[in-house]
Amino acid sequence: MALTRTRAATRRRRWTAVLGATALVAAAGGALAAPATALGSAQSVDFATRCVPPPIAGIPPIEGTTTAVVSVDNANPKVGDTVKVTYSVTRPAASNPVDLALPADILTPTGKVVLGGAQTGTVSVTGPKKNPPVPGKGSFPGFSMTGSFTVSQAGAITLAPGDYNIHTSYLMELDTPCTVLNPPAPVSETVQAGDDQPQPNARTLELGAASGAPGARVTVTGGKFTPLAEVTVVGRAGGAETADRMTLTTDSEGGFTARLKVNDKATTGIVAYEGATWDAEKGAGPLPYQVIDDTPAPPGSQRLTASVTAGELSMSQAGDAVQLSAVDFGTGGAATGALQTVTVKDFRGGPAGWSLTGKVTDFAGPGGAIGADRLSWTPACVAKEGSPSACAAGTAGPVGTGATLASTANGTVTGGEFTVDAQLALDVPAFTAPGSYAGVLTLTLS
Repeated sequence: MALTRTRAATRRRRWTAVLGATALVAAAGGALAAPATALGSAQSVDFATRCVPPPIAGIPPIEGTTTAVVSVDNANPKVGDTVKVTYSVTRPAASNPVDLALPADILTPTGKVVLGGAQTGTVSVTGPKKNPPVPGKGSFPGFSMTGSFTVSQAGAITLAPGDYNIHTSYLMELDTPCTVLNPPAPVSETVQAGDDQPQPNARTLELGAASGAPGARVTVTGGKFTPLAEVTVVGRAGGAETADRMTLTTDSEGGFTARLKVNDKATTGIVAYEGATWDAEKGAGPLPYQVIDDTPAPPGSQRLTASVTAGELSMSQAGDAVQLSAVDFGTGGAATGALQTVTVKDFRGGPAGWSLTGKVTDFAGPGGAIGADRLSWTPACVAKEGSPSACAAGTAGPVGTGATLASTANGTVTGGEFTVDAQLALDVPAFTAPGSYAGVLTLTLS
């Protein structure tokens, strides 16, 4: 019986040694500090990590330095594109503390990549159940995890390694979570997301006077043009240009001041643009200008004149509250509703289009918050008959921290009245605590 007890004790010690070694595999994030190196645009970074082995291993938490790199398959995506993310722990420092070798393919890593900058949130990543055998007293291998996210906001989006977990399938199913001690970890990758939505033309134009006699000079002031670019300032008669023109170069901030001599009595407006010919994307105006014909009227006659005054770009809403449908605890799903109708009026009379965008806060309630990224919309936009501009509805999808509801493009003649709507859906997690959850959707017209 004594011999039997001794063998049993030896078997228990071996199992404990195996479990302890497996737990340290999960602590592969406890890496030796390594200098940052560039892998394409991605940077290898070091960050302090705390890994907690399974209790059965009998090993205290391990604090060390993880060396990792986050990379993407597309560093210049557009809004709406899906970007693949790879999170690799590149240099584990822990080694097998016992003489017992560990078999291949027992580790399954999962983790999070943290987004920052123009778009915030986390990306879930998972690695395959694959690793080479680890000899007794041998170094542990690195591992990689992949996931993806959809770009919802234009601008620079940073990616940093986050917490990760190692699941081991050897003798027992065990987890070892590893957390970033001082979050966030250093940025490892940055993507520059572009916006494929039409952008309003920001160029401005002002006239010192709205009318003048033939041969009078009018002060023309421009702003937000391309710095140090050649600009043409010219009179307009409807859609045609008149002989009243001059060229000049903008200053270092894209501004200019010109004194245009207007002789042509047919001139009804003034425009300014970059390049050799009119381009609504690179110009401003027309602003109305009237040449006052001072030729004496024939005896017994009367001269009649009329003018059209430019208006403003404005919007109004049918209401300021939306009640979404209820969902059941334990089931969750889509809480749906309709955006209060928005009416956009573009009575400016210039070449610039407009863009109506929205962003939403998290939905706060008794169970915490439902993330802003869980609200989606399906936009619709209709132009009133006779409107010079056509209205384009935004892309259906998440609203989050920024999405386009509707827009019109720049053109030679723009304007009109537009009705904008959207169907809303909030994806409520299944076991969200009962109660009321509220967020604020902000619309911006520019």
